[in-house]
Amino acid sequence: MKIVNEANFEEEIKEGLVLVDFFANWCGPCRMMSIILEDFTDETDAKILKVDVDESEALARRFGVMSIPTLILFKDGKQVYKHIGLMQKEALKKLIKENN
Repeated sequence: MKIVNEANFEEEIKEGLVLVDFFANWCGPCRMMSIILEDFTDETDAKILKVDVDESEALARRFGVMSIPTLILFKDGKQVYKHIGLMQKEALKKLIKENN
C-alpha cells in the first residue's frame, strides 16, 4: 500500500481499479482497516492507496470525506463507490469483483 497526496493522487488513480483509504494515524478504526487492507492486498490485483486526511486535507474535502475511515473505489480515474467505516475483507472482495 502506498500513501499518496495531492501531488501524485491523479496520476495514481488514472488507470484500472484503485481503492483509496482515507485515514488518520490517531484513528482506531483506521488502524483496524489498515490491517484488513494489508491482508487483502495479496488477494487482489486492484491498487490500494492511502490518503492521510491530516496531511491531505484538500483531497479529503474534495471527496467529501467527513468521517474516517472512508474507502473510495476508482475505475480509470472515476469514482464508482464510496463506503464510510470499516469494511471486512469479504465485502472488499465482492466490491472489487463487481467492479472489475
